[in-house]
Amino acid sequence: MSKRDKHPAKPTPLLRQWQPPVTRSVHATDGSGAYNADHSVKISDFDPGAQPYSIGTKPENKAAVKALAEEIDLLQDVLLADRRHALLVILQGMDASGKDGTLRGVFSHTSPLGVRTVGWKAPTSLELSHDYLWRIHASMPAKGEIVVFNRSQYEDVLVPVVNRNISAEQTRQRYAQINDFERMLTENGTVILKFMLHISKDEQRERLQERIDDPSKHWKFEAGDLEVRRHWDDYQQAYAQLLTHTSTPWAPWTVVPADSKTHRNLMIATVVRDTLQAMDLRYPPPKPELKGVTIK
Repeated sequence: MSKRDKHPAKPTPLLRQWQPPVTRSVHATDGSGAYNADHSVKISDFDPGAQPYSIGTKPENKAAVKALAEEIDLLQDVLLADRRHALLVILQGMDASGKDGTLRGVFSHTSPLGVRTVGWKAPTSLELSHDYLWRIHASMPAKGEIVVFNRSQYEDVLVPVVNRNISAEQTRQRYAQINDFERMLTENGTVILKFMLHISKDEQRERLQERIDDPSKHWKFEAGDLEVRRHWDDYQQAYAQLLTHTSTPWAPWTVVPADSKTHRNLMIATVVRDTLQAMDLRYPPPKPELKGVTIK
């Protein structure tokens, strides 16, 4: 299997600006199995209000998202027929950063036959009786399938870290375990795209307030959202550590400025389209036995 089969498309110079340095580290010697990163990511280096992929006005960007969604639909059809590859898209971000909106915007035209979404919640008692990656592995895409994660295995190095339920050593172990897990997936034909939806604290406040002010959006709001917001700085630090230690050559992170909903969708749709195009997808060869067959 070639590198092209195993990894996302080679990033463009523009995309590279929004990807943290990859973790080119070695296993620690303290027996933890963790990795020692040789750099440190700063969330403040990424502007949540930037629009690097914008092609003009908001209506023009919306039209571009629609066109990209239609392209993704066509490529997904070939992916399903080809059945040599699988695509996992991870959407990770703070509350109201737009994970649901991305699903609606980017995958609005794709067939449910080849695209599946998984929204991760707090683990059940059954899931807690296994290792934290057990439930994740069971939801991986099959060959020919696109699976989109709304939240992901990275919740297990965010929530317990902020709540101080796991130690620093356990956190480093989980970074290493996730890296190795994703490497195994890519070596077996799954391409992984990881998007961190980067929203500003002010924009999040406005979106949460909108959910409170609009009764039709009350279902989106939970009291726990406010508790998480009170720990904003802790979560930003946890994200910085996550990006530092788990952006690997086989599964790099892309930080997506998410203050603009339209631009967020435009950027992600562009990367998804480019990744599918780089897979060299093709329909299976014609069946000789069907040549000349006429249905009566």
